[in-house]
Amino acid sequence: MRVLALSFAGGVLLLQGQAQLPDAVTVALAGAGFGLLWAFGRHRADGKAGEAGRAHVSWRFVRGFAAIGLAFMLGFAWAALRADWRLADELRNDLEGVDIELTGYVADLPQALDEGVRFRFELDKGAEGVPGNLLLSWYRPRGAAQPLPLVKPGERWRFTVRLKRPHGFYNPGGFDYEAWLLERELRATGHVRAGEQLPEAGAARPMDAVHRLRNAVRERFGAVLGDAPYGGILVALVIGDQRGIPPEQWESFRRTSVAHLVAISGMHITLIATVAGMALGGVWRRLPWLALRCPVRRAQALAAVLAGTGYALLAGMGIPVQRALVMLFVVAIALFRGRSILPSRVLALALLVVLVVDPWACLSAGFWLSFGAVAAIGFVLGGRQHGTIGWRAAVRVQLGISLALVPLLVLLFQSLPLLSPVANALAIPLVNFVITPLALLAALLPLDFLLHWGHMATALLMVWVEWLAAFEPGYWRQPAPPMWLGVLAMLAVAGAMLPRGAPGRLAALAVVVALLAWPPPRPAAGGFVVRVLDVGQGLAVHVQTAGHDLLFDTGPPYGARADAGGRVVLPYLQALGVGRLDGVVLSHDDSDHVGGARSIAAALPVEHWWSSGHAAAIADDAPLVSPCVSGMRWNWDGVEFAFLHPDGATPRPAGRRHDNDRSCVLRVVNPGACCCCWAMSNPRANRRC
Repeated sequence: MRVLALSFAGGVLLLQGQAQLPDAVTVALAGAGFGLLWAFGRHRADGKAGEAGRAHVSWRFVRGFAAIGLAFMLGFAWAALRADWRLADELRNDLEGVDIELTGYVADLPQALDEGVRFRFELDKGAEGVPGNLLLSWYRPRGAAQPLPLVKPGERWRFTVRLKRPHGFYNPGGFDYEAWLLERELRATGHVRAGEQLPEAGAARPMDAVHRLRNAVRERFGAVLGDAPYGGILVALVIGDQRGIPPEQWESFRRTSVAHLVAISGMHITLIATVAGMALGGVWRRLPWLALRCPVRRAQALAAVLAGTGYALLAGMGIPVQRALVMLFVVAIALFRGRSILPSRVLALALLVVLVVDPWACLSAGFWLSFGAVAAIGFVLGGRQHGTIGWRAAVRVQLGISLALVPLLVLLFQSLPLLSPVANALAIPLVNFVITPLALLAALLPLDFLLHWGHMATALLMVWVEWLAAFEPGYWRQPAPPMWLGVLAMLAVAGAMLPRGAPGRLAALAVVVALLAWPPPRPAAGGFVVRVLDVGQGLAVHVQTAGHDLLFDTGPPYGARADAGGRVVLPYLQALGVGRLDGVVLSHDDSDHVGGARSIAAALPVEHWWSSGHAAAIADDAPLVSPCVSGMRWNWDGVEFAFLHPDGATPRPAGRRHDNDRSCVLRVVNPGACCCCWAMSNPRANRRC
């Protein structure tokens, strides 16, 4: 069971990495081949069951190999089939960018924006050429005094919208927005031009009531706490909506590895299920007529399942919640049938069910961290003849999880919070036994003081977390290692966590050290590499030599709170192991070229800044910006850099803020006559280049 579940997961994972869907005939033939091999191996093994010798063992091996291959192909084929269904639900080309009138329901919780709202919209009747699920944004018109109408879950609306197909940036180390939309079955995005609320038609949909309840909890928490700094954390612990947590707090969570406590996961579901089961069990034992009709353990299992399911629905059914709920159901069924079941089989079954329901779950970091942490707990506590209990067991589990997740954290985030055990030592008991119970009680009971108590406990937690997050040596950064080394490090971690006396435990840790010491690849002396980043409308170019790094332009802003510097350039540089920049060139003052400069200046030390315009785009504490003037040249590692434009004698035209003709033009050339040149799309600059 466990090996087959892992094989099925491997097939699903392989499909998600394909550039295009495979040929259906090829997949069917491969699956049929493994199926026939399994049937033949089983027949031969059964026929020789009474015989001794190598023949029987060999045919059993063939049957096992065929079963693993068949499970792999089933996972691959199932993921391909689901992807084919979902990709078929796409926006027709002629409907992109034109006004369309659609009718449907607001699904899930709307997200408040600076000047509007974003929400999921499900069509109540099919519109030809339009996907059934959309991600819409509704912005207040510029200069309009009236606020937008309130959009709530479950409401039926008629919207005039303009849609476009999903599109996201594609950069090393960057966020894959298109995959995120595909996983959530959002096959088009757009903005609302006009809207009208309609009366509900037909029977109410079951999940609408759940989303209305979640929205009511969020509104009440907001009304009671107001602008309290940690109100978003309490909302996330109750209904799973993490969008109210500001980026600064997420950064503290990331640096201390306590983000798993804010995302509702198996720990929270298990806590609620355990409390419900113990409470009902205490009552059940005191009523003999109930205990005679239904054993206490069965009643406790039923109460745990109901409480866990209710909390999972309230939390929005994320990946960790799905995994925990499946495991809870498996354990409850085993208790009902009076059987014991191995924890590893429960985890394998949860893995199988999650991937059958959602083959795209393996694309999220939470999937790997969730299953990895639970597997580490079972590995640390299981199979020991003399197990530890009490606080020693808790310390051992925390250290085991921290060690087991090292390869995953390095592969997924190119970072490692070294103070994770210290931070979680206080955060886990405080969140699980104080903050979460207070927040849940506040959601169930109209007692405002419970929310204030929960916020005070959260503030106490954040003092500890933010203090640890500010300790810079406690956060390890490194370039992205190759996948093969990460997989090898996972196997090495498993070997290092074996019981005492197992050979090779210390040698296995050497692989982990190699993972953490992986050197970033760089060009040889005299060579250089140029990468043009995908930032949308704008420009950002990275030039790397053997020992220096230069950035030409920093991309555009993305609204009032984000820009290409923070969303694209910095993750890309971290993936390459670039911790400082030797030079940044801002070609001219247009926002699509200097929009990310502040983020770059705040996050990385920069040796030199050059610009043809003003330095207003750079943070106040940035070093002095030098003008780029034709004739300036320098040499880095055998590579020559030279500015070709603008001419320093040419004055800036009076009264003009933007002047593309004065843009910096940079030429990069090495002794092998490999040359690159950047200029704006204007005749003067291009002639110089």
